[in-house]
Amino acid sequence: MSSDTAIALKAHLAINVRNVERSIVFYRKLFGIEPSKVRRGYAKFDVQNPPLNFTLNEAPFKDAGALSHMGIQVASTTDVFSVRKKWVEAGLITRDEMQTECCYAKQDKTWVHDPDGNEWEVFVVLEDNLPERVSQGSTGTTACCAPGCCQPTPEHSSV
Repeated sequence: MSSDTAIALKAHLAINVRNVERSIVFYRKLFGIEPSKVRRGYAKFDVQNPPLNFTLNEAPFKDAGALSHMGIQVASTTDVFSVRKKWVEAGLITRDEMQTECCYAKQDKTWVHDPDGNEWEVFVVLEDNLPERVSQGSTGTTACCAPGCCQPTPEHSSV
């Protein structure tokens, strides 16, 4: 590695929240850890798995911003169920989407949302790089990668 190449330690994600104290309660449950720093209108979670410097910044806003959703990719459906179990035991409400086509991939996933409506998913990619398909009665494709938009794959429509 050349000496001018930076070594990334972890990703950083900062989100605006309406009430930092309320959001701390949620994110303690989501990550299963305490914040590493709390100040007036601010909190930081130093997440080890996955490596993430995650901060909450209290700021007034009316509607959801441009953020679509956040997620954690895991290695297997068993891992999805394991994280879902931890979230449920922590008191979070989850919603599953199994065998769904989303973002041109077949995935198993579960979702939660924070107090400000930000959506988090934990997911496994079962099959990647699927072709574009046009939805019945639509001129658009099924590219969506947002909560609630994914559809069961045709062979798993009853799941």
